[in-house]
Amino acid sequence: MLAACATNAPRADNQEAQAVAQQTMQAVESAASAVPSPATPVARVATAPEEKLDVLLEDNLNPGEKVDLDAPKTHVDLWARMRAGMAMPELDNDLVRKAEDWYSSRPDYVARMTGRGSLYLYHVVEEVQKRGMPMELALLPFVESAFRNDAQSSAKAVGMWQFMPATGRDFDLKQNIFRDDRRDVLASTKAALDYLQRLNKLFDGDWQLALAAYNWGQGNVSKAVARNQKAGLPIDYDSLRMPDETRYYLPKLQAVKNIVMRPEAYGLELPAVANHPYFLSVNIDRDMDVTRAAQLAELDEETFRQFNPSMNKPVILAASSGQLLLPYDNASTFVANLEKHRGPLASWTAWVVPKTMKPADAAKQVGMSETGLREINRIPARMLVTKGSTLLVPRTASRDQDVSEHLADNARIGFAPDVPPMRRVTLKANKGDTVASIARRYRLGTTQLAQWNRVSTKATFKPGQQVVAYVREGQQLAAAEASSAPTKSSSSKTMKSAKVTKVASSAANKPAKAGAKTRSAKVAASDGKGARTVATKTALR
Repeated sequence: MLAACATNAPRADNQEAQAVAQQTMQAVESAASAVPSPATPVARVATAPEEKLDVLLEDNLNPGEKVDLDAPKTHVDLWARMRAGMAMPELDNDLVRKAEDWYSSRPDYVARMTGRGSLYLYHVVEEVQKRGMPMELALLPFVESAFRNDAQSSAKAVGMWQFMPATGRDFDLKQNIFRDDRRDVLASTKAALDYLQRLNKLFDGDWQLALAAYNWGQGNVSKAVARNQKAGLPIDYDSLRMPDETRYYLPKLQAVKNIVMRPEAYGLELPAVANHPYFLSVNIDRDMDVTRAAQLAELDEETFRQFNPSMNKPVILAASSGQLLLPYDNASTFVANLEKHRGPLASWTAWVVPKTMKPADAAKQVGMSETGLREINRIPARMLVTKGSTLLVPRTASRDQDVSEHLADNARIGFAPDVPPMRRVTLKANKGDTVASIARRYRLGTTQLAQWNRVSTKATFKPGQQVVAYVREGQQLAAAEASSAPTKSSSSKTMKSAKVTKVASSAANKPAKAGAKTRSAKVAASDGKGARTVATKTALR
């Protein structure tokens, strides 16, 4: 009985904490309903600076609704609002205990994690509640990324919701050289909740299976469910066979939930989070350097990037993002300073490469150093930039246009190895020649020679068959000397029957005399400039 009571204690404590939170929220809503609502909604169109500042007092998640920092609901701790909305079934097992122990033994980590989360939590909670989803989902970024929007996994999942590239594209998260919306706070939150709603519907309203699919993939969970159904087994989360990471996924979320419900029980403190927007959106209609935008907002660049983390380059493109997210106070500061600003806002623009070029040539054409061009565009060593690639380059008097919407949304960069041009040559196969024997004779790669001729690496050529190979311009293709000399008794016979290997595609080539140590052969060039002479050595058999 004592063991049973101990097991049910966390669940009972969570229910009690939720009841208290719900009473608090009901009292706040009653107080708020007694306050007269503001008159006319804030107008969207503004001309004077003062009117623009007034527009910024709107909640960007609720257009037209003015933010009133004196309203009763804004003084409620956001954690209480979250506790009141918890709706998922409780988990209570050894993995939950393990996760609780892990978090409670790292108070500094929890403090950093919840501190970061406090910047974005209001907006996540608002979106979750709008959709009628369980509030536990607002805690998911704590498990996925510790609320770091710059987080990147070894599997290339990015952002605080950890979207894989393909899944991100499925939910319209742009990923190009200028920006990665998987790191965007509002865009990634919308996409993650859209995805979770789809998964919930797919698994007939089972949020636990939906979360397992978010972590493991919907196809894998569907197969696990089908496997259990075929075997006549239950199909709930605890009954499915799944990887350890996914098995531990929900227990970690449950542990975070338990800490949010009763932080004092784990010796932890949560930062106070006000129940109003922490940041606002500000529209921009011109391209702007990140450093310039941060200066206008009177923020250091690191803090500015915390709210605008999706940018891959040091310039913000008005045609793609169209808005900045700024802390409540700094939004007004930004607009006021922008009105007073004189001079250029951006020092960078985009340039489409007209043909495949060496980085040094491209740098010379746009008026910057090769090192600078490589660094800003992340061009690897020994690579050419291919035709149609978009590079970030300095603005000039002749190149001063803002980047177009099409280019901002579809910009790409491609590379090609910076190697000498290749020339096609043809060889003539002898009796019994194979891919391997010709590759050895001419010091070529067996796999590569097979690919050039579209045959397997074990293929045998017919006598006189033409064999294709590619060499670099100026490279001589010579047959190798025999690895060992013939014996004295067979030397004469071997030399008499030695055949000259033909390394030409032209029928006009005359065979060299048998037994010659070296000869010259014409090699047909693919560039149409005629045959050229290449010294080769006779293969001894």
